[in-house]
Parts: sequence; C-alpha cells; structure tokens
Amino acid sequence: MGVLNEFKAFAVKGNVVDMAVGIIIGAAFGKIVTSFVGDLIMPPIGMLIGGVDFSDLVITLKAAEGATPAVVLAYGKFIQTILDFVIVAFAIFMGVKAINRLKREEAVAPSLPPVPTKEEELLGEIRDLLRAQNNRP
Repeated sequence: MGVLNEFKAFAVKGNVVDMAVGIIIGAAFGKIVTSFVGDLIMPPIGMLIGGVDFSDLVITLKAAEGATPAVVLAYGKFIQTILDFVIVAFAIFMGVKAINRLKREEAVAPSLPPVPTKEEELLGEIRDLLRAQNNRP
C-alpha cells in the first residue's frame, strides 16, 4: 500500500499536473503548426518556385515493382517538418521571452512595507512607555 500512496502523492503534485497539461497543449499546438505550415506557408512557397508541392519532392531510390512500393527519400516532407520545428521553436522562444519579461517586471515592482498588526502597534506603544519610564530622573 505504501508504493500506491507514494505514487498517488507524486501524481497529484502541481509540477506533474502542469507538465501533463503542457504536453497536451503542446500536442494540440503541434497540429496547428503542422496545418499552418502545410496548408498556408508551403503552397505559396511552392508556387514561387514553380508550382512545386513540397510533399511531392522525392528522390526515387528504387522504382515500384508489382506489389512492392517504391523506395523514396521524401525530402520535401523533411523540409516541411523543419519549417514546422522552426515555427514551434520560435513560438516557444517568444513565450519564454514574455514570461521572463513578466518575471523581471514583477521582481522590479516595489513592494509596500507590511502594515503592522494591532498587536505590533500595542507592543510598540508598551515599549515606548517603558523607555519613557526608564529615562525619568
């Protein structure tokens, strides 16, 4: 039972839950970026270089023979994947940069001195009265 309780304590820690949420959001973001690159970025680039569809750019190493498919190097898909990575990396960089800027602003913001509690005020008055009594001739 000890291992189960230990695992439960580990699984519900804030960092583990935050990481899981980050992974799920990251996967969804990856799909968005893949669509952005494949559907919006690559067609105009392909059109600029002569109407080429990057997913069709391949080097055939061995032609198809009967039921055996062709062996190809799909370098067009590789170029598209590199662009996906660059866009994701740039988006993460911008996000981290924004978070770091917020942290710096938070650290620079002056904090107000703490307001003394009622007890602290009373203790201060007692201290001042005792000093005044000790200083009398």
